[in-house]
Amino acid sequence: MQIYFTFEPREDLRKPLVAEFPEVNFVFDVKLREEQLAKADIVFTYGEDLTAENIALANNLQWIFVASAGVEKIPAKAIAERGIFVSNVRGIHKKPMAESVLAHILALKRGLPFIYEQQKKGEWNKKTSLSELNGSTALVIGPGAIGAEIGRILQAFGVYTIGCNRSGQSVESMDETHMIADLHKHLPKADIVISMLPSTDETKYLLTYEHFESMKDTAIFMNFGRGNVVKETELVRALQNKLIGHAVLDVFEVEPLPNESELWKLDNVTISPHFSSHSSRYVERALEIFKPNLKKWVAGERNLENKIDLLRGY
Repeated sequence: MQIYFTFEPREDLRKPLVAEFPEVNFVFDVKLREEQLAKADIVFTYGEDLTAENIALANNLQWIFVASAGVEKIPAKAIAERGIFVSNVRGIHKKPMAESVLAHILALKRGLPFIYEQQKKGEWNKKTSLSELNGSTALVIGPGAIGAEIGRILQAFGVYTIGCNRSGQSVESMDETHMIADLHKHLPKADIVISMLPSTDETKYLLTYEHFESMKDTAIFMNFGRGNVVKETELVRALQNKLIGHAVLDVFEVEPLPNESELWKLDNVTISPHFSSHSSRYVERALEIFKPNLKKWVAGERNLENKIDLLRGY
């Protein structure tokens, strides 16, 4: 059995992996090479390097392990036609992303951008408005593993949490949960609205200008799921018209965000370059999911954690 990594993990992570599976031939590379892909039974990848053309060359390929929560960039049709098993690292991002979300919220509530700016100017200035996170209400759209972790931490700060998902079924760390179809009814309650939605046909452009009209004019809108949940033009218009207080964006319709985007020019936006999930422990945590699954695979089991339904996109 050959397992092909299309990137090269740190040596302190590679050595224990190889030692734990002596029966496996591991190949580590700095980028995808078709000659190695053609021999691989399993591919461990971030997903962005796979194309329909090179999937066609991978005659032995049975399992693709995607070291990313999103799988929208892999050639789903080509993979599904071959019946190749796909799984991902769903849940791996919950710790760093929850910390990123909390950091942005606290920064805005407690005036950190203002403080940093005054320090640069060398000015002792208290003329800004500060508020508290305690006692506020947060609405999480798409409260999966990451959203539940965000909810858990927010609750520790005395925040009331509302979740909106497809089913309306209760979710851990949400004080109440409703169907996304009823989102309009619950947006006016929220001081903070956090989108954690994946990119699917159902979620594309789900949020419209009318949704922002339903929010408080002091609300913080945060998109940490996928950029195409809302059209940039609609979001820009909402921000220009001050329908909400501030937006914190880690994801965008087009990435990197083009220089000509109107979002760069607005003073009520915080732009993060889609790295809220980054952490020095990222690959370590990915391997913590991969290794137990690999043990099952070697033993002939196919009931693996985080199996992906490519037709649904998650």
